[in-house]
Amino acid sequence: LYPSVTYVKCQNPQMLTGSWAEYSTIPENYLKGCKWAPDGSCVLTNSADNVLRVYNLPAEIYSYQWDALTEMNPVLKMAEGDTVYDYCWYPKMTSLDPDSCFIASSSRDNPVHIWDAFYGDLRASFRPYNHLDELTAAHSLCFSPDGSQLYCGFDKCVRVFYTDRPGRDCEERPTAVKKLGPGQTGIISCMAFSPCQSVYACGSYSRTAGLYSCQDGSLLALLPPRHHGGVTHLAFSPDGQHLYTGGRKDPEILCWDLRDPGKVLFSLKRTVATNQRIYFDLDPSGRYLLTGDTEGLVSVWDTLTAPPDGNEELLQPHLQFQAHRDCTNGISVHPFMPLLVTSSGQRQFVSPGDSSDGDSSDSGSEADVVMLSPTPAVRQDNALTVWWAGPLLPATEGCEEEPPLPPAVLIE
Repeated sequence: LYPSVTYVKCQNPQMLTGSWAEYSTIPENYLKGCKWAPDGSCVLTNSADNVLRVYNLPAEIYSYQWDALTEMNPVLKMAEGDTVYDYCWYPKMTSLDPDSCFIASSSRDNPVHIWDAFYGDLRASFRPYNHLDELTAAHSLCFSPDGSQLYCGFDKCVRVFYTDRPGRDCEERPTAVKKLGPGQTGIISCMAFSPCQSVYACGSYSRTAGLYSCQDGSLLALLPPRHHGGVTHLAFSPDGQHLYTGGRKDPEILCWDLRDPGKVLFSLKRTVATNQRIYFDLDPSGRYLLTGDTEGLVSVWDTLTAPPDGNEELLQPHLQFQAHRDCTNGISVHPFMPLLVTSSGQRQFVSPGDSSDGDSSDSGSEADVVMLSPTPAVRQDNALTVWWAGPLLPATEGCEEEPPLPPAVLIE
């Protein structure tokens, strides 16, 4: 029904709508990521006010009535008690079945919460406890592909809960056991499941990524610490043969060849000047990888242009466009329509007296680095934006030099 995401070389994605006023009522309420629902009907965001928001995709987009689009408003708000560490959709979510519409989130000093994404109510809680029987917060979350289990990342440990059994009962899977060797140390900061094999990957603030068996959690391979900072995001290719990893304060996204674990096929360069988590995403075919950076630029790479002989080299972007005037920290590709959604913003500092970085949810064992901004009023841009990434309508066909900027960006 819809054209595929082609990222034509001469055509920048076109801005359709977004949400800006929602994040202007509280000072420095910057966004910290955005994620399409598995059925593509809505978008989930996280922001500095510790509120998860759900936006429905406007009906005008389905009918190409773009002139009728207005600013988006959230249909649900779910407030966490403290800094949100991670959040994710239930993978089998479909709006046709309200029982499947839920979200998992983890925040500082709180249990893992399951939120109803149809009504906004708190459905259930998973309560992880440490060796002192104290409640401890998960730093990362990921549902198993069938949705039956929820994997939670901790310091040198992953705990697995069963989705249909809320409470404190869980399976503990250490990632580093002294008698078995060094293993993967540090806080497990991100996780992803292979789409083709019974394998999951864990990223750590120790700058490593590990591959584990879904059956018993045994370590299958530990990738070498090639990143300059802790790994903050990772993703498998749709064919399961490649793993992409990105780190904090690290300019590279690395593509690992899982047929030869430890081998990097190519790297992708972006600007990451703070510890803030900068997401990236793959289109459904796995051909295009997209990411933002701390300068607000979105880059798109065609991974099929990688050298066929596997000689590692820096891949050049297929397309770049200025999405925001501030840091573009979140990006998500619609599961079947040619749509992107981006989120922007970061904590602004005007003096060296501050001691935290752009995203407190990414605090690991390392000291946070202060990010200075001499003119925060000019660069500040806290927004959620929806972009059309397919062929334009016949009336507006052609190459656009620059995409229109949202109103919040144009205000000096």
